[in-house]
Amino acid sequence: MAKRDYYEVLGVGKDADEGTIKKAYRKMAIKYHPDKNPGDKGAEEKFKEAAEAYEILSDAQKKARYDRYGHAGVDPNAGGFGGGGGMTMDDIFQQFGDIFGDGGSPFESFFGGGGRTRTRGRGQKGENLRIKVSLTLEEIASGVKKKIKVKKFTGCDTCDGTGAKDKNSVQTCSTCRGAGYVRQVKNTFLGQMQTTVTCPSCNGSGQMVTANCPKCKGDGRIYGEETIEIDIPAGVEEGMQLSLRGKGNKGLKGGPAGDLLVNIVEKPHEHLQRDGMNLVYDLYLNFADAALGTSVEVPTIGGRVKIKVPAGTQSGKIFRLRGKGLPSVQSYGTGDQLIHVNVWTPKKLSDDEKKMMEQLRKSSNFNPQPGKSEKGFFEKMKDYFK
Repeated sequence: MAKRDYYEVLGVGKDADEGTIKKAYRKMAIKYHPDKNPGDKGAEEKFKEAAEAYEILSDAQKKARYDRYGHAGVDPNAGGFGGGGGMTMDDIFQQFGDIFGDGGSPFESFFGGGGRTRTRGRGQKGENLRIKVSLTLEEIASGVKKKIKVKKFTGCDTCDGTGAKDKNSVQTCSTCRGAGYVRQVKNTFLGQMQTTVTCPSCNGSGQMVTANCPKCKGDGRIYGEETIEIDIPAGVEEGMQLSLRGKGNKGLKGGPAGDLLVNIVEKPHEHLQRDGMNLVYDLYLNFADAALGTSVEVPTIGGRVKIKVPAGTQSGKIFRLRGKGLPSVQSYGTGDQLIHVNVWTPKKLSDDEKKMMEQLRKSSNFNPQPGKSEKGFFEKMKDYFK
């Protein structure tokens, strides 16, 4: 099923500021929160949908990509852009718990209740990593899979990321008694309010390590190298950023991994230049070929092709090869290849050549006689951008 527009999900306009977006998400999240709709799968899906929309629209970079490319610009399933897909309930409460208050549930925080059992937190989330991937125009045209070696923190294979020397070196946290959170009572002008906060002793894990792993020194991670396969969709552009969830640094003491942010860099092509989805090639013709007409081969992304140059072709003429450009990253079609004709004027002439040119100069047929069919510079530029 096609995803709904994120602005429609939150009920805001595209010009909504950060505060408006946050307020709209909080309203939707409270309306469809699991505590208010126990067992209602439909409400749970709307709760996740609102969280996904907020994750994108609350981030300036992701919002900009979404505004330009739609869901394809931020959907990992469409090439790994941005994030947002496949969020679990735990992801939502971990990322956006501040929307509701310390407890992660607006109903626990505001009414002192507690129908929902919170998922126990685990360690500290790992850092995001950024890398650059350089692509040729050929790779951009067809899409490509790249295997990249990334130096990063990975889970310790000795303690399986727990940071403990062995299983006997882990005990239940005495502060929260294994719950991972503690309740606090605060006095307000409305009376006493009960809130739930992450346990300060175990950082939400519910456990305490009594003896550290000798290999990772209790961190639960070690520095190493991992080979990661990146599936890059066709049509990406310079400056686009792909986000691979969970492929960044491993978290401390079993915490979740950060994300790997991949910035796209385009390698210069020997003959072609990119203009959005179109490709541009400068074709240089000598005066005789332009006047008499000829057939020439020109390079394209798919190989060389032959085109016919009609007699009397003027410098500045643009030929268009339909469908020989680059595909849209959103699969909305393919661009063209534009061939810009440049008639080459020799800089030095031999004596014989000068004599021939003097004879041609005297011919009335060689005097410029532009008609209505000959377009000026601005008309040509308009055609260029059609």
